[in-house]
Amino acid sequence: MTTTQSSEVPAKAAIPSATSTAVRVQNAVIKYGFIFVTVALFAYFALSEGSFRESATLLDTLRYVSVAAILGLGVTLTMAVGGMDMSVGAVAGLGVSVAAQTMVVYNQVGTVAIIAVLAAGALAGLLNALLIVVLKIPDMLATLGTMFVIQGSKLILVDGQSITPGMTESDGTTAPGRFTDGFLRIDRGTLLGIPVSVLIFGALTVAAWVFLARTRWGRVLYAIGANPEAARLAGIRVGGYRALAYVISGVLASVGGLILASRIGQGDVSAGTSQLLEAVAVALVGTSVLGRGRPNVWGTALGAVLIGIITTGLTIKGLPYYTQDVVEGAVLILALVFSFTLSKRRTA
Repeated sequence: MTTTQSSEVPAKAAIPSATSTAVRVQNAVIKYGFIFVTVALFAYFALSEGSFRESATLLDTLRYVSVAAILGLGVTLTMAVGGMDMSVGAVAGLGVSVAAQTMVVYNQVGTVAIIAVLAAGALAGLLNALLIVVLKIPDMLATLGTMFVIQGSKLILVDGQSITPGMTESDGTTAPGRFTDGFLRIDRGTLLGIPVSVLIFGALTVAAWVFLARTRWGRVLYAIGANPEAARLAGIRVGGYRALAYVISGVLASVGGLILASRIGQGDVSAGTSQLLEAVAVALVGTSVLGRGRPNVWGTALGAVLIGIITTGLTIKGLPYYTQDVVEGAVLILALVFSFTLSKRRTA
């Protein structure tokens, strides 16, 4: 009897061993899969296209994605509290118009324009907070409404036309101002060979990570996103923290608007329109990084880098722009599979 029982032990243990191996492989795919995809795509483009390996190309890629990444950080903060800010693209576009109006029409210096743009972003965030926290409108619906209001207000602000230096205003006079050289350095300038906009992107990423991962406020935001009722019962002022997330998101979006205004050098009325989808995409892609299944800053930054690698690589290869949209959409779907389908199987 003793011999029979001992011989059955390895046979019974073999099944759990195989199962645990499969689970470990699945967990590794969930945790590191998207990092592997990013590295693999980078290696493919670097090996197949010599110009992709040039430092100037890599810096231009980071410069290109800096706006979407910064807007994505704002979206990440609102996702942390269980919401979603759909107005970030409109706020960035508003920042472009406010900057142009301040410098070109009112002939003010760049510093005044920067303050005006940041103030406009904070006000947009406060409007979202009012609608969501005070009037109890669902986050996505409230920020969609804000998006349309801002887009219309922006057109009213500039009489429906782009603002350019030397333009003729509605009263027949010529606009007296221009974009100052210091302001244009926000995107066009470099520091130690690195574009200023890339440095801003890096600094804000680190600041957002410290805020979310290393401070009490960040932990509270995550707690609210996980279970707002439990957070409320624990004595947390849920409304105040949710309002804070949307105000910060508005300010971050306005920083993106400053970079856009410096990049294009005029008050383009269509600026910021395409930034919403990319910002939401990089934030959603970020949820799949390291298998966390929740909004996180470094994931958002990596998502932005991945989008930049795809866009730059396909552009160098000469593929049409609509092909890039298909690939970016496929990457987003893959990220959602990692975040919501595979991660649920892991925890099941």
